Amino acid sequence: MNYIINPNCDTSFISGKGNQISIDKAIFELALKDSHLVIEKIVKDIPVDIFAILGMRNLSSFIGELFAISFAQKSGELFIKNPHQDGYPDFLLMDTIGKEILQKLSSQGELRDKSPFSPFINGGIEVKATCGSVPSPSELRKKGLTKPDMGDTRIKMLKGYDWKAHHRETNNLIGLLWDFDNKIPLIIAIFFSSNLTENDWGKIVTPKEGGGRTTSVSIMPRDGVRKMYNNWILVRDDQRYINFLNKYNKSSLISK
Repeated sequence: MNYIINPNCDTSFISGKGNQISIDKAIFELALKDSHLVIEKIVKDIPVDIFAILGMRNLSSFIGELFAISFAQKSGELFIKNPHQDGYPDFLLMDTIGKEILQKLSSQGELRDKSPFSPFINGGIEVKATCGSVPSPSELRKKGLTKPDMGDTRIKMLKGYDWKAHHRETNNLIGLLWDFDNKIPLIIAIFFSSNLTENDWGKIVTPKEGGGRTTSVSIMPRDGVRKMYNNWILVRDDQRYINFLNKYNKSSLISK
């Protein structure tokens, strides 16, 4: 699978301590390749359909987590996974200052506490994945179509995409868009933004009483999605996805 790379993308961000950090673009490419290698190995070596077992929501989270781990590994220890499951950001910046902070926390026996890691004072990056949205079953029936099933390529029916967060302070975000290709989930596009604000996230939606086990969530509106699109990193060299992304964002930034 071939990808086109944005030669003008900005992969820098400001740390929690005010230092400018630049991420090597090659890390995005290497993490993408490694993620796909793992997925291919899962398909080849595991005799059950892991993706179907996970379901669409958990599969999307899995792809985001897989890319994030690969990204940290390829960063030369510039980033490490947040020690706390509910910490923010997902991956902590381990420049000289970050290492000093972590060492101090370790010496004080605070590595299992949540407060130093939510948020982490030196900052880092978040990673979120989405497979986009398709019309409702009733809308599709009117067109003589059915909703895509697990493993079905979705690009012909995609009507939009966004990312979700548990709070509106999420920034330094790597956003992934993925789709199925021959029943295999693969990352289609990668975006990055270091200038997201609270206004780039929607109002926090809280679960209704008795409405299940969903957690509070903020959905990125079109303006935030457009900001991510404006700094696309990699996109699959496939005109279907290029056309969709450009059309959805009312622009033509992505081209071969």
